[in-house]
Amino acid sequence: MIKSALVTGGAKGIGREVCKTLSQMGYRVYIHCNKSIEEANALCAELGNATVIQADLANPQSVNIIADLCKDVSVIINNAGAPLVDMFDNVSVDASNRLFQINLLSAMNIVRKILPNMLSRKEGNIVNISSVFGESGGSCEVDYSTTKAALIGFTKALAKEVGPSGIRVNCICPGIIDTDMNENLSFEDIDAICDEIPLGRMGEPQEIAHCVEFLVSDKSKYITGSIIDINGGWQA
Repeated sequence: MIKSALVTGGAKGIGREVCKTLSQMGYRVYIHCNKSIEEANALCAELGNATVIQADLANPQSVNIIADLCKDVSVIINNAGAPLVDMFDNVSVDASNRLFQINLLSAMNIVRKILPNMLSRKEGNIVNISSVFGESGGSCEVDYSTTKAALIGFTKALAKEVGPSGIRVNCICPGIIDTDMNENLSFEDIDAICDEIPLGRMGEPQEIAHCVEFLVSDKSKYITGSIIDINGGWQA
């Protein structure tokens, strides 16, 4: 029986590489996207064993659409995320609420709806993609950092609850990765950040995907509730 996996935010960046990796592992992949439908369709055609799901995670009803289509998945990768860079007191309540819905609540509620099927099968693997700022906090990214910190707490608590049922939950905290999310940074900004990173460079999306591959495989079958930093030693 072919197992399936859901990757939110799967059309570009880290999500794209995770989709490719899971497909190579033999999973049928559900590629979730919102605005990046062209990229998602191109990836779907490339993989051959994938399905595209377009849904705006800022809309709570989108969770029902995704969960209904993916109720039998064995793997959930909560990768979708949005940035919000501004002084804390400049961020509107609406903008903050939207960020929390995309970065945190959609992940929690997708798992909440799919989890009963995992529990009945006594198998499942959930990987949440947080951020280095979820651990250390980021100035001018207070709301973003808070959503990512909450994903870490979600991971630790859920892992304890569902571990006895054979379901593992882990979290990856990437540092600065070479993706579109950082396209607002100038070359000077990137150079300055890389100067602070012991390994001296940005991370590559594939390096996050390699960790996902490990976490969903039997090679990590005694690992759950773990928070794994992939940041080149930055802010360690």
